[in-house]
Amino acid sequence: MNQPSISDYALIGDTRSAALCSLAGSIDWLCLPRFDSEPVFGRLVGGERAGCFEITPTDPYSASRAYRPGSAVLDTKWETSTGRAVLTDAMILELSGTLLPQALLVRTVRCMSGSVSLRILFDPRRSLKGLPPRSEKRHGALICSWGSLAIGLSTTPEMVFEPGRELEVQLDSDEEITFHLALADRSPVVLLSSETAGRHLARTTSWWRQWSSELLYHGPFRDAVQRSLITLRLLTYSPSGAPVAAPTTSLPEVLGGGRNWDYRFSWPRDASIGVAAFLAAGKQEEAHSFMHWLTHASRLTHPRMDVLYTVHGKPGPAEREVSEASGYRGSRPVRVGNAASEQHQLDVYGWVVDAAWLMTQSGQKLGREAWRALRAFADYVARSWRLPDAGIWEVRGEPAHHVHSKLMGWLALDRAVKMATSQGARPSQLRVWREQAELLAADIKSKGFNTEMNSYVWSYGSRHLDAALLLLPMLEFEEQGSRRIEGTVSAIQDQLSAGRGLIYRYPPGADLMEGDEGAFLPCSFWLVQALARQGELDQATALFDQLLTFANDLGLFSEEINPLTGELLGNFPQALTHAALVQAAIAIDKASDESRSTTDLLERN
Repeated sequence: MNQPSISDYALIGDTRSAALCSLAGSIDWLCLPRFDSEPVFGRLVGGERAGCFEITPTDPYSASRAYRPGSAVLDTKWETSTGRAVLTDAMILELSGTLLPQALLVRTVRCMSGSVSLRILFDPRRSLKGLPPRSEKRHGALICSWGSLAIGLSTTPEMVFEPGRELEVQLDSDEEITFHLALADRSPVVLLSSETAGRHLARTTSWWRQWSSELLYHGPFRDAVQRSLITLRLLTYSPSGAPVAAPTTSLPEVLGGGRNWDYRFSWPRDASIGVAAFLAAGKQEEAHSFMHWLTHASRLTHPRMDVLYTVHGKPGPAEREVSEASGYRGSRPVRVGNAASEQHQLDVYGWVVDAAWLMTQSGQKLGREAWRALRAFADYVARSWRLPDAGIWEVRGEPAHHVHSKLMGWLALDRAVKMATSQGARPSQLRVWREQAELLAADIKSKGFNTEMNSYVWSYGSRHLDAALLLLPMLEFEEQGSRRIEGTVSAIQDQLSAGRGLIYRYPPGADLMEGDEGAFLPCSFWLVQALARQGELDQATALFDQLLTFANDLGLFSEEINPLTGELLGNFPQALTHAALVQAAIAIDKASDESRSTTDLLERN
């Protein structure tokens, strides 16, 4: 198989799991019942043996696709020499007061004119090892099961399928076939009629449109912001409120290389950035749900916080390699689990406490339990900031005194002090936070800044730059207009540039891992934020426009990008990239408002 590019895939989901569907109509990735479960279609990284669900024209075709406005429902249009057809893909949201399967995928293909011949391959397999199902026919449906997990495929009109066996059909004008794939995990399979599935599809579309219409952002980049926020919502596990970093594992940071990681877990850092994006767009419920989940999850490690958790708030599983999986375009190893869960990363605390601070700034009151957990995080930072850590980039080497980590430790203490005014804290506790924040700030300024380079650096004593330091202008660590911060932004923009507005997160090869990696997309959006914050509005806007051209045709981004070819790399779509995009757009909007206010004031005077 000539495997599609990463950018060739679209995302559909139900906020419990998600599927990747190619432009050719093949679902090559779907984990059930959750984001972090074993796949039932895993061809994306498992190869042909791992299964797919393909509906595609048999004849050569041209294709286009789009999400229905304001929704996560996907329409893919094909035109052959004999006719035109449209494939609609969606996963049904769990709607209150309804009897639904635990998950429901609906696929409808309709011939719009002429006639179109289609090849259909329903080949479910369990896990990346490609375990075939036990199958049976029941009530006109094909039931495939692996122990306590089962999926049921039914169609309208009724068709006869066998797992892994291709079927060809021809549709004439106005004819259509609807496929319903229902999940049953430790429960009976619920089969729906085409009419019932159609009603739920309409309700799902309406729900997404209502949710999207409530976004407060109305700036010039509304389409990109709306799509990013829908993507972030799709990647949030509704039963717990935990956002996953991405719905995939082991999509490579460089083709053929070994930088392949499992991102189907919740990183408090990434989730906190997503919370800031939701808050800025007026979506307070999502922010509240995350804080509730984090309070629950961190109980098991209190007062320390893990780098990542499962969607149910448990510590991340041990990392292992799946030798049977061929990898995306031969990129191996394929990994399940993530060893970063065992690291100490000081910056996590800053992100989380800052997210809570933003919640209070938006008018929300933190619950007693949440504030108790946040106080414990600040206490932990006050005690442990002198220790080295693995840093934001999770380098798998010896811990170091990473400047960005220290800055975020300072941020945790600073924001805790500010929240204490309204939330309350013991005087002795508040005194310690203030004292340690001052000591930490002094430590950073004396050891983390290189005067020859006129820049803060990756770690104490290092001459390497770190693109995470682009966040400095937003932290209020130094006064607005600080030459040290401006020097840092300028140095990163110059020395970590990958061309075309793209930024490497650190000098290529600096992590001592084998193989190269692409430019890191969130860092480029952080540069937009930094430039906007520093008043470089035209430059920030031009860079943002340039970055939008790197999205796929649906506005989706991965984690990294090949700066030479523009090819998307890494797990896809990436929540961190989309959250950084939203924050960058809002930073531009805010800077524009401030610029207009200044101009109006000058004109009046």
